[in-house]
Amino acid sequence: MAGLFHLLSANRNYRSTWLAQVVSEVGDNFNNIAVFALVMQQTHSGMAVGGVMLARAVGVLLAGPIAGVALDRFDRQRIMVASDLFRAVVSLAFLFTIHERNVGLLLFLSGLLMFASPFFTSGRSSIMPTITTREELHTANSLTLTTAWTSVAIGSFLGGAIAAWFGFHVAFVFNALSFVFSAFFISRLRPPTERGFRADRSGIAHVERRPIHDYVDGLRYVRSVPLLFALALVNVGWASGGGAAQILFSLFGETVFHRGAAGIGEVWGCAGIGLICGGVVANVFGRKLTFERYKWAIVICYVVHGGSYVLFSLSPNYGAALFFIALSRMGVAVSSVLNYTQLLRHTPDGFRGRVNSTFESMTWGTMMLSLTVASYYSQSHSPREIGVVAGVLSSLTAVFWAWALLTGRLPEPALEGHEPTGDEEVEVHV
Repeated sequence: MAGLFHLLSANRNYRSTWLAQVVSEVGDNFNNIAVFALVMQQTHSGMAVGGVMLARAVGVLLAGPIAGVALDRFDRQRIMVASDLFRAVVSLAFLFTIHERNVGLLLFLSGLLMFASPFFTSGRSSIMPTITTREELHTANSLTLTTAWTSVAIGSFLGGAIAAWFGFHVAFVFNALSFVFSAFFISRLRPPTERGFRADRSGIAHVERRPIHDYVDGLRYVRSVPLLFALALVNVGWASGGGAAQILFSLFGETVFHRGAAGIGEVWGCAGIGLICGGVVANVFGRKLTFERYKWAIVICYVVHGGSYVLFSLSPNYGAALFFIALSRMGVAVSSVLNYTQLLRHTPDGFRGRVNSTFESMTWGTMMLSLTVASYYSQSHSPREIGVVAGVLSSLTAVFWAWALLTGRLPEPALEGHEPTGDEEVEVHV
């Protein structure tokens, strides 16, 4: 814990980024729960909830290539501020969906909100090694992810309760204001180098090139580094079952346990608690893991995640279900912190925007497919049956990773996440 407090007190740039994250992500989860509850109230359909999530996934998919290239070409700080202000306007537009049933507008606004998201989230990941030292990177990554998951817990509990007690207006207005505050904090970042928050593209690519060439080069780079390629596939494996969770959490809270908006918030909130606990565990033990032990830790994490998700889906008791979904998300959290630390350590600055946005696009693309299938079968199969299948699919990630580990396909690449200092030598792949 001392390392976390020292990071926040001593590193002004990271502190501003963290404060921006806190306010925007708590507000975002107000929006998530409010939209899910509003859709269920207006349609009583798991298909409609799936439609909202699909719209969000399409937004991220469409934005991913654009965001990645933009973040590696232009000033990342300015792009993040623009993303926040745009999302503030979109958040206010949700107010027009409250008093009349307009699922089409909900879908459009949900997709538009998420279209702007990768410009901020991938930008934040891209500047992380720039605003932290090599010694601070693991702690900063752990705190960033744990904060995101804490926001899920707090925003979900409060969002569900406030939507039930005060209506949906408060959630949507708070979400809009949170983006304004986030933009303010990001605008206060101090450039660490003369080039500001632009990527170091020396020896990698030229701005004059067409954007599509930059994007393809980013894909080739991911494919050329076995660890990064494996991490991309891990995201796909998790999302194959994790996408269904986006609709299942609402169905379990509303139709399985019959607890309405508060129940939806409680399921999401307990999932957030599990993520927080996993983030704490990963921060404490992650810095002590060798690269070989890190790889085995990922296998264990996905066995725990998938198995617990199956138990959540089968639990007849509400309390037991909440416990198992928390345990499942704890496994996801530990693996996410460890994996993202490795990604940031081994990706050079000039590729960081494209790598992060590519990972985000692959994850959401798989989630879109998973959501489509889960939404379709929610009309003819119980949420419990769908949940069991989703848990098994997520567990298969452990099988793939163990195979790659045992066959020697995951060598440790060079450390490229920071610019060289002293007599360090950093190899940059083209």
